[in-house]
Amino acid sequence: MKRLALFPLISLALLAQKMPPEAEKQLAHDIYKEMIEINSSVTTSTTTPVVQAVARRLRAAGFPESDIFLGGPVPGKWNIVVRYHGAPGSKLKPLLLLAHTDVVEAKKEDWSPDLDPFKFIERDGFFYGRGTADDKAQAAIWVANLIRYKREGFVPNRDIIMALTADEEGGTHNGVRWLLDKHKDLIDADFALNEGGGGEMVNGKKISLNVQVAEKYVMNFRFEVRNKGGHSSVPLPDNAIYHLAGALTRLSQYNFPLKSNEVTKNYFSQLAKTETGPVVASLKQIGEGSLEAMNRVAAEYPRWNSMLRTTCVATMLEGGHATNALPQLAAATVNCRVMPDDSPEFVLETLKKVVADDKVTVTSSRATTAVPGSALRPDLMKQITRITDTLWPGVVVIPSMSTGATDGKALRAAGIETYGVSGLFGERGESRAHGQDERMSQDSFYGAQLFLYDLVRALAAN
Repeated sequence: MKRLALFPLISLALLAQKMPPEAEKQLAHDIYKEMIEINSSVTTSTTTPVVQAVARRLRAAGFPESDIFLGGPVPGKWNIVVRYHGAPGSKLKPLLLLAHTDVVEAKKEDWSPDLDPFKFIERDGFFYGRGTADDKAQAAIWVANLIRYKREGFVPNRDIIMALTADEEGGTHNGVRWLLDKHKDLIDADFALNEGGGGEMVNGKKISLNVQVAEKYVMNFRFEVRNKGGHSSVPLPDNAIYHLAGALTRLSQYNFPLKSNEVTKNYFSQLAKTETGPVVASLKQIGEGSLEAMNRVAAEYPRWNSMLRTTCVATMLEGGHATNALPQLAAATVNCRVMPDDSPEFVLETLKKVVADDKVTVTSSRATTAVPGSALRPDLMKQITRITDTLWPGVVVIPSMSTGATDGKALRAAGIETYGVSGLFGERGESRAHGQDERMSQDSFYGAQLFLYDLVRALAAN
């Protein structure tokens, strides 16, 4: 009987080992809360108070002023870069930890009545607030773990650099590009860990941990029609709104070609190990390059469709100037998420053909280039797999291509290999990032805190 009574105690002890110590959880919680309750919306607010709050915590933890950089192109868009020094004389280049402090806009009236996007609310096992998922969870974890390393006296074999930056979500003062242009020495590294990867659950069961090694890139296009207009009492066939509507209808009916690359082939092959039912065969066949399988999966699963082709969708409209006048202007913003091996020129020329109306002009709002993905580092994948097996046995580690865009693209273009890995798990198909009632599971947050603590420590020790 005594022996049997030990089993529950042993199980509880093992479970407790898979969460950070209570004091470390509290520290991460408090940093997270402070960040969420600072409105750092990308277009209407500022990131500076967030990084100033982080700097105060780091100074209190004993980080010297000489290792803390605060600055940006304008007073309201500051970034923070912190260097944690490794053993003297090490030949290894630093490890960069990246997260962004800006968030997408949120209005209280758009959220549930009992929630406020800029109040950190804890309920039913979740943390609610704008940025809880994107990207202040990872930012808070980086800060808390860096303070823990300092307190424990950890001496890595390479420097660890943490950069929390502005305007990843858009805006005109992107912190990573500014640092690369003005202060590359501060963030130059062997490789970087960033957002973009995460864990996936199905009905609460953890099934896979994605490591982002490539990502689609973003292009925004403007479809525009202009004419002389006139009085609405005398309608004309040449109506700017009708021309635009026709172009957008044709866009909605068009699909870019399906394709796979080495990353997506690997992703679907590994994903097949986590699925059941008829889809397993299709996923395996995608891993072998089957176009027929891609068609089947793309037709049924929007998420996987977006991983197999470039996508373009209308996101904003404008037009007309009076209720009793023919429109002189009709325009739409079309947001494209482009496969890494599709060129900007290919996308532009394709859209012009799809529009098929010489009254509609199609222009790209910003010059961009395609950037190849990062090579799979054996040392990184070995540690991610080892720690995943320890914390979450049975979870499959899968290299992936993100359909969203991150600052990893700018780092990769500058020669810094970047990997999206967080240890933050979410239910498949239920992401609320950028949307109403954004939230993060409490267990997921604290599990990621421990995962990233172990991962960075292991990578910095080698």
